[in-house]
This record gives sequence, C-alpha cells and structure tokens, in this order.
Amino acid sequence: MLEKMIFGRYIPGDSFIHRLDARAKLIFVFLFIAIVFIANNWITYGILLVFTFLIIRMSKIRLYFLINGLKPVVILIIFTFLLHLIFTREGDIIFQWKFISIYEEGLRQGIFISIRFFVLVILTSILTLTTTPISITDALETLLNPLKKWKLPVHELALMMSISLRFIPTLMDETDKIMKAQMARGSDMTTGSMKERMNAVVPLLIPLFVSAFKRAEDLATAMEVRGYKGGEGRTRYRKLEWETRDTISILSLVVLAGILVYFRS
Repeated sequence: MLEKMIFGRYIPGDSFIHRLDARAKLIFVFLFIAIVFIANNWITYGILLVFTFLIIRMSKIRLYFLINGLKPVVILIIFTFLLHLIFTREGDIIFQWKFISIYEEGLRQGIFISIRFFVLVILTSILTLTTTPISITDALETLLNPLKKWKLPVHELALMMSISLRFIPTLMDETDKIMKAQMARGSDMTTGSMKERMNAVVPLLIPLFVSAFKRAEDLATAMEVRGYKGGEGRTRYRKLEWETRDTISILSLVVLAGILVYFRS
C-alpha cells in the first residue's frame, strides 16, 4: 500500500546514524554512490552487502521495515534483474526453454546490478529516515556555499530540494486517500485491460494535482506570514557540529574503497 512508502520520511531515534552530522551523512552517501561502482565480482559485492547491513544495524531500523516501505523500488529491482537475465547473451547457456535462453553472464550481471541498486536505495533511504528535513537543508546549503561566488542562489536551491524530498511521502499519502475514495465510489484500478486501467487513472491525477498545488500554496503562504525573504541575514536555531564520529564515518568509506580495490578483479 502507498501509505507504507517511507522514502522522504523521518523517524526520530538515538542511534549512531541519527547522531551523525547531516553534512557527514550527505558526503557519505555521495561518496558511497561512487564507491559502489568499484565492485565487479562476487567478493566485492558481498563486501558491499555486509557493509550495508552493518549500516542498517547501526541505524536501528529493521530491514523488514525498509524493504516493506520500498516495495515499488523492489519491484523495479526485480524488473531490472529480469531484463539483464533475458537480454544479456554472453557466456554459457545455463537454461533454455523454447525461445527463452538464460546465459551465465546474464544471471551474473542481473544479480550484480540488483545488488548495486539495492544498496544505493537502502543507503539513501536511511539518510532521509535518520535526518530531519531542516538538517538536510542546512547541510546542503553549507556544502554548496562555495557556489555563492558564482552568484548561485544556494539557500533557495537547498530549500527547494529539501521541500521536494519532503513532498514525496505527502503526495504518496494523498494519492492513497484519493485511490481509496475512488474505489469506494466503485472505480476499479486493479483489473481490466491496459486501456481501461489508464482511463481509471485519469480521475486520480486531476484531484492529485489540485491537492499538490493547494499544499504548495499553503506552504508559500505560511512562509510569507513568517517573514521568509530568502537566505540573506537568516540565522539558525540549531548549529551543525562536526565531531569525531563524523570523521570516522567518512574514513570508513576510505577503508571500504581500499578493500574493494584490493579484491577487485
């Protein structure tokens, strides 16, 4: 169900990951995205999985909760795996039935791409689950500060990205409410031909867009009432403080990269 979608939500907690500086978590995720592409064999991808499960353990968020909340992404991962399995035609044939042939390299690449997709989604989800939207905004603004030299609206860009991230679960909740309302009126979006399903989605999209614009207007009004006039002269109630644990978290990625390079084919 859509109400279980967790991407963009924040779960209060007191784990090691929760206590990390938001800037450290952002840098960690960006570096991890690059490091993932070092892996190219069973050993290195196994190390990535172990590292990811260790992060989940340290965040004190249950793996079942993560996977259950990311069902749409899990479906996409399975679809990507099947594409590689069917259309990659390299190596020895390990299974053949009528016109379907599964090759050794197709199975290998499908598993590797799925693992890569899985660890990236899990790590980015943990970032949003353990970091408040305000902290993400402040961290983005701090990291993008050098771009102010080129007259880029850094504060506005950071605020825009943070609001967009926060709107994901809000729009998912709204979509779920509208779907239930339409189904209560007799609309069926789960059966029928593709054309019939597409036609059933149209009554869902219009109220969703109206609701999204209404929420955006309410947010703009609230910001205006509170005297928001951009980033100039603004102060922060909570200061970001870089501590030893933040440095250790970044250094752990350096160690991970070194291990992956060592075991890389």
